[in-house]
Amino acid sequence: MKRQVIIALALVAGASLYTAEAASKKKAAKKQTTEAVEPVQLKSSSDSVSYAAGISLTNGLIPFLVQQQNVDTAYMADFIKGFKEIIKAGDDPRMKACQAGMDIARQVRERMLPGITKEFQDSPDSIVSSLLFKGFTAALEKDTTIFKQAEAEDYFKAKQIADKAAKEEKLWGPNREAGRKFLAENAKKDSVITLPSGLQYKVLYMGTGEIPKPTDKVLVNYEGRLIDGTVFDASRKHGSKPAEFRPNQVIKGWQEALTMMPVGSKWQLFIPYELAYGDRESGKIKPFSALIFDVVLEGIDKPKTEESATPATTAPKEIKKQAKAAKKQAKSAKK
Repeated sequence: MKRQVIIALALVAGASLYTAEAASKKKAAKKQTTEAVEPVQLKSSSDSVSYAAGISLTNGLIPFLVQQQNVDTAYMADFIKGFKEIIKAGDDPRMKACQAGMDIARQVRERMLPGITKEFQDSPDSIVSSLLFKGFTAALEKDTTIFKQAEAEDYFKAKQIADKAAKEEKLWGPNREAGRKFLAENAKKDSVITLPSGLQYKVLYMGTGEIPKPTDKVLVNYEGRLIDGTVFDASRKHGSKPAEFRPNQVIKGWQEALTMMPVGSKWQLFIPYELAYGDRESGKIKPFSALIFDVVLEGIDKPKTEESATPATTAPKEIKKQAKAAKKQAKSAKK
């Protein structure tokens, strides 16, 4: 009986020692993980100014972190930890290199990757992000097992060009062909004059005023349509006054036509995509779109000194002669 009591006491004592030891270890671990915070002591005016400056510098920081850095405020403790580590590291070159690596990684992931991914979207190829990151790292490690630097760049550029062409053909090929077909049929009309550049125009009425130079400021009323009749722009949408610009500031088709038109003329222009917006998209205008414009050249806005010093030159007869010759040439070509 006595022996059993001794064993029981021993077990109780052992359990108490184990519990005390565990509690001690837990307390020590907690002490290690909790960084000792040195109390702030402001002993001078400079101390106070410095401390206040630090607080002031955080004004607007939280919205910046959320909106520009995509930081979740639930992890502010981790942000503060990183801030303290960088401050503590000072000019340590290893920490600088590590920080630069993290900054570049963020730029590659958040800025460069989305752009390249979108570029190859709807093309025969697509971007695999994990392999892009591996290729990036391989180049920095000078690993030429698969590609040398120059080989990779040449291959990538070739693919960019080929995939861009394939993508454009897939998305806009039908639109381009519809424009070409429309212009081919339109050129057969007797009233339509086709110039060597591919620009087509129809004289609705011929003015008798001066012909603008590329640098003159012209006053124009216009309406622009797609070949399906959709109106994508008109001067009336921008106010009651004519639009003002210089011929050398607009698309090539307009520039060529305006520097042939006498003031007071109204022409209808049929512009191939090469003389319009090309492979660019602009509002309702899709890439490779042929365009139709009704254009009225209302006048040329010149400084008064220039008007008084330089007499106006009119050349409606010459324009009519050119139009007649071009029309005759177009008829001969059709035969």
